[in-house]
Amino acid sequence: MSDHQVETVSSGADRAKVALAVLAVVAGIVGWYMLAQQPLVVRLASILAGVAAGAAIAWFSGPGQRFLAFAKDSWSETKRVVWPEKKETWMVTAYVFAFVVVMALFLWVVDKSLEWVLYDLILGWKR
Repeated sequence: MSDHQVETVSSGADRAKVALAVLAVVAGIVGWYMLAQQPLVVRLASILAGVAAGAAIAWFSGPGQRFLAFAKDSWSETKRVVWPEKKETWMVTAYVFAFVVVMALFLWVVDKSLEWVLYDLILGWKR
């Protein structure tokens, strides 16, 4: 069984707030297309205003508050991550690059071997 919990919107007010937030974002996107003859700045402002209005409305809903708490916990968790040193990063990158080169050569050899076996030995198609 999975330990994951599915968040549901329980109250009618929260449902209305989430629906209104989604509509605000959709209105911003629709504004982008409705303002096709306007300058790009105006069109971008339409989308940004829709997203900002949607975020502001969602902020005051229960799911929005839970998302904010989750985002704060995630941010504090990233501060606890031990990031690799520069030398370690370069070494791992070199290992990955070397592996990719070796794998590419191996696959090329396998491809050419199968081509030779299939076309030259089995089918007899000489070039």
